Amino acid sequence: MTHVVTDNCRGCRYTDCVASCPVACFHVNEVRVYIDPAVCIDCSACIPACPVHAIFEEFDLADDQQHWIRINAEAAQRYPVIRTRLAPLDGADARRQQLGL
Repeated sequence: MTHVVTDNCRGCRYTDCVASCPVACFHVNEVRVYIDPAVCIDCSACIPACPVHAIFEEFDLADDQQHWIRINAEAAQRYPVIRTRLAPLDGADARRQQLGL
């Protein structure tokens, strides 16, 4: 099993999850982060670190969220590894409020 970043990350890109990860399994692009399933050790440290509740264990994903497993795996091959925390994107707080968090 692995952990998966879902759509809640898009537009905010809080990287508290990255700072909690012991194995550098996160990859980043201009709008969000992804988890590389080949590197993730399933420690779950990232789940409570995410302020927008975007990270789930693969087996906890709803049926309509299963596509995120493939998206994370593919994106991890395209985007660079992120090892340190970045500032959230402009508008991240508004996105978080929009999500009701």
